[in-house]
Amino acid sequence: MNAIAPAMQAPRPTLKTWLMAARPKTLTAALVPVMVGTALAYGLGVGRWLPALAALVGSMFIQVGTNLTNDYFDFKKGADTAERVGPQRVTQSGLIAPSTVLASALVCFGLAVLTGIYLVVVGGWPIVAIGVASVLAGYSYTGGPFPLAYHGLGDVFVFVFFGLVAVPGTFYVQALTVTSAAWWAAIPVGAIGTALLVVNNLRDAATDVKAGKRTLVVRLGLRAGRAEYVALLALAFATPLAMWSLGLSSAWVMLAWLSAPLAVPLLKLVLGQEGAPLNPALGGTARLQLVFGLLFSVGLFLR
Repeated sequence: MNAIAPAMQAPRPTLKTWLMAARPKTLTAALVPVMVGTALAYGLGVGRWLPALAALVGSMFIQVGTNLTNDYFDFKKGADTAERVGPQRVTQSGLIAPSTVLASALVCFGLAVLTGIYLVVVGGWPIVAIGVASVLAGYSYTGGPFPLAYHGLGDVFVFVFFGLVAVPGTFYVQALTVTSAAWWAAIPVGAIGTALLVVNNLRDAATDVKAGKRTLVVRLGLRAGRAEYVALLALAFATPLAMWSLGLSSAWVMLAWLSAPLAVPLLKLVLGQEGAPLNPALGGTARLQLVFGLLFSVGLFLR
């Protein structure tokens, strides 16, 4: 049975505590897909700033809601204990009461739905399907009767919803159609977003095993997890070249390759370390995601 430490009653949450719970370093996973989808839309002359802004707000709320449910359910299921080697979690450490964390997650998902109402007016029934699926998946990542992260499906969840759904979805609410370029642009975004999760799972592998959290790394082993990280980064950097070769973008899209030097130390860390020493790789992968996304977006905008 988990115990909230260090006190029986959680103190009144502060702004700093809520920021810790929101996990700002992970918010690039919500920002970059919208940025890439919007850049492509404006590059093709179909960009619209208000739907793009609504998509960003909704995406942020879903990401924070997912982070909060993860914080709550990982504590309840025993995945977050005193042995945790990652950044401090607010529920496990007793900084915010579990019921407050869960209620806040539901509020975030509710605000995402409210934001989505405008997008439904703009984009119609496809946005209803995307919104409902995204909110349900965000909650089901660690919650519900079949938590995705506990069954080795977290990687699929991230690649699909933060890549193949978010990028074309952002493009769609502005253009009201989806081009092949939008699907291709989703690949590197989903790949680096998934790589961020892989680092997290590599770091937490030992404690996840004890908690029965069977992530893909736990199921296949550290070597397979490291190979997945390398493959995801390779896929991300290969995509701009493929898009240019297929005539889906101009050569400017190769600007994304300027972020490659950021990947080198990350690969060394991931391939050579495990446990707590991987914490810098988590923040580093988030920075890579942001820089790659910015450069990729500029390349998609310039045609």
